[in-house]
Parts: sequence; C-alpha cells; structure tokens
Amino acid sequence: MLDPSQIRLDFPLFQTPEWKDMVYLDNAATTQKPQVVIDGVSSYYQESNANVHRGLYPLAQKSSDLYEGARKKIADFLNAQDTSEIVFVRGVTEGINLVAHSFLGPRLKPADEILISAMEHHANLVPWQALAKQYQAHLKIIPLNKQGEIDREAFSAMLSPRVKMLALVHTSNSLGTINPVAELIAQAHAYQIPVLIDGAQSIVSESPDMQALDCDFFTFSGHKAFGPTGIGILYGKQEYLEAMEPYQLGGDMIRYVSFEETKYSKAPHKFEAGTPHLDGAVGLVAALDYIAQLGPKRIKEYYKHILRYTEEKMRSHTGLTIIGQASEKTAIISFLYREVHPHDLATVFSEAGIAIRAGHHCTMPLMQYYQIPGTARASFSIYNTEAEADHLVDTLKTVKALFG
Repeated sequence: MLDPSQIRLDFPLFQTPEWKDMVYLDNAATTQKPQVVIDGVSSYYQESNANVHRGLYPLAQKSSDLYEGARKKIADFLNAQDTSEIVFVRGVTEGINLVAHSFLGPRLKPADEILISAMEHHANLVPWQALAKQYQAHLKIIPLNKQGEIDREAFSAMLSPRVKMLALVHTSNSLGTINPVAELIAQAHAYQIPVLIDGAQSIVSESPDMQALDCDFFTFSGHKAFGPTGIGILYGKQEYLEAMEPYQLGGDMIRYVSFEETKYSKAPHKFEAGTPHLDGAVGLVAALDYIAQLGPKRIKEYYKHILRYTEEKMRSHTGLTIIGQASEKTAIISFLYREVHPHDLATVFSEAGIAIRAGHHCTMPLMQYYQIPGTARASFSIYNTEAEADHLVDTLKTVKALFG
C-alpha cells in the first residue's frame, strides 16, 4: 500500500512552516502540487518559453515540440486512438461547454431530451439546462436510490431515441459515488445516444481508458490531479470532433483567412484559439507521469482503505449522518452532525487545523434532492494519513462540547 507520510514529502506546501501541520481534506476542490509539477512549469519558463506553431527558430520549435508532445502523452495516458482526439481546454467546465455548443446545439430540436443524473456538478448541469431552454428541448434527471447511486431501473426506462445526449459524472464530488459508467455507456449506445463523462474526480484513481469505456467525450481538469490550474482535457471521438464547428475563434485555429472567408484547421487545433496554456500542458504531463509512477490501482486501493478507516470511526459518533453510502465509493465523505450547521462545523475544524469544505459543493440540486442545506465534506488524497483521519474524527468531540 502507498505510504502517505512518504508521499507527503513530495509536496512542498506541506514542508513550509505555515502549513506543515495542516490537515488538508479539501482535495475534491483542488489537490496540492508535487515538486515535479512545480519544477516542470518552472523549467518551461527557464528553458523553453516561446509561442507555438508559429516560429521557425529553435526555441519556438522546442516549445511546440513540448506542447504537442504533451498531447501525445495525454493520449497515451487515456488510451485514446489518436492525438487528434485530445483537445486542451481550461478544465471540465470549458470542455462540457464546448461539447454543448459545438456538438449538441446544432443537433438539438424541440422535444428532444438530454439526460443527466441528480448528482451532477453545476458544470455538468447548467450548460445542458441552458441548451434545453434555447432549443425547447427537455432536460431529464435520472433519480438516485437511498445509497446515493443511480437508479438503474429508472435509467433504463428513460432511454429512448428521443435522448440526444447522456452526460454523467464518473465520480461524484459530493457523495463520492463511483458510477458504473462502462455499463451505462453501453446501455446508451444501444439507442445510439452519445455520452459525455465528467472525469474530474476519477482521473487520479479510476484509470479511465477511452477505448474500454467507449464514451464519446471525456473531460477532466488538471488541478484536481496534482496539476496546474487553468488546464484540462476534452477527449472526443475523432469523427465527432471533425464534424463539430469551433465556438471560439481567433488565431492559431485557422488554416486560411481572407476578408471574405475563413477556413479552420482540423481537430484538435480548431478548438484551441489563441495562445494556449503552454506551461499548463507541461505541468499536466508531469502530474500524470507522477500518477502513473505511483500507480492508479495502488492509489485506488489507498482511497478505499482511508475511506473505510475514517467512516468506521465516524460511525461511532451518535448523531452523525453520512450522506452518500454507495457500494462503490471514493475517499469523499459528506456528513451532517446533530443539528450543527455545516458552516459551523467547518469553522470548528478550521480552528483545529483541518481544512474541509462546507456548503452545497456546486451540487445545489443534489442538496435539494436530499432536503438538506448542505454538508460538511472531507475529501482525502494520497498524502492524507490515518493520523489525520483520527484528528478529523476526534474533533467531533470538540463540536459536541461546543454545541451540546
């Protein structure tokens, strides 16, 4: 099993006097960055900085090679068929919006349907909601069971030729539920329904394989996978990307321009208008290399271990309710304690040196679904130890003492 106390040494933030004793349990929001990622970004600016795809001089060629080399490494990490299926975006939000505007919008007609689940992040809800309103289509919500899992019977009944897109989260950022996306994709494809998977929370531990999953689109953000902020990936099947029109226009995505017409480059470059996030691409590859070195299977095993360890101890506290108890779950624990508001819980934990998240976690409709104002959420990563989990649980005694 992974040794989190050793892994913690790879992350310089935890070596600083200010934060060395902090228990950081807000990893579903963003992860900390290992030294190899910081070094990768720094070395790009020190040794390789120039704009890409334009210059004929050696420095520009080196920068272009790094950028396109990053695309190749990411394609390999996802087991994509070709580098043309990898589009650099700012993150999951931009990836989903790109698919909504460039793929589904031109195909959507009144009375068509879009399927999402009740556990979706706002990023995988609001774009489809706006699109449905614009084209007089219907946004349909797949219900959940009591454990916080997709209701498979209801899902099967909702599939029909009227559905023009299924958009699902791989792993819920609020419940920790790991959805059986391979099975759900296969069911949707039986009706020729295209599928987009939000992989923001699954990219580190679930080893998403594009050819095995057979999803049509997959998107993830670098900053939730130990990489830089402002960089992410949209994977799309080649035939779909080639047929889509870009929705951001400008430099570096064109093949020919005159005052009368513009001809776009082929995918993926036609979706990457302007100067790209070059250092972000380099840092993202360093992060994915770091994940590969540790081993996604070993990471998943540790997540299962720390989840079981923490939940078992939390259940010893009467008055504590864990929201989301799926049979397949990652190391995310959303909870309520007695009548204490989640914001008050987070304040007490912060005073104890523990960073957790409180609120609706960008899943406000999910909180309405459970008829609760929000939750306190502890989300673990590879550098969180059993001792930190103990500190989290022990702090509940302080909460009880303060609020009675």
